[in-house]
Amino acid sequence: MTTLTRRYRFSASHRLHAAGFTEEENRELYGKCNNPYGHGHNYTLEVSVRGEVDGKTGQLARPAVLDELVGREVLAELDHRSLNEEIAAFSGGGEGMVPTTENLAAWIEQTLQAGWRTAFPDGKPELCAVRVLETKRNSFELRT
Repeated sequence: MTTLTRRYRFSASHRLHAAGFTEEENRELYGKCNNPYGHGHNYTLEVSVRGEVDGKTGQLARPAVLDELVGREVLAELDHRSLNEEIAAFSGGGEGMVPTTENLAAWIEQTLQAGWRTAFPDGKPELCAVRVLETKRNSFELRT
């Protein structure tokens, strides 16, 4: 079994604020990330796939096909956006998911899984991990 990881970059802003908490509880829980005006990050996204290397091509997957899927389904939706205001999963009139990077990684994984068969009709390779690097100190990985 071989793994291929492709790396992508995007910029987005968010405010960490949970609708079920008071203003004070949100400030205590999220600190400076609860800034009412939000803040931004230059994220790095790593998408990993696994499978068997094709004997004819010598490749696990065509990188251009993966790039097109990630570009269309993820980057076009997230790049230079306010996650709280422009991404339905995180807005929902204040009832959406809090746009933590943990939740962002899960949203990306679900979004890629939903479009996977359009790019890879036979289901191969398999999506095996989504890793989102938020800062030099924070990264979050979701393994499937």
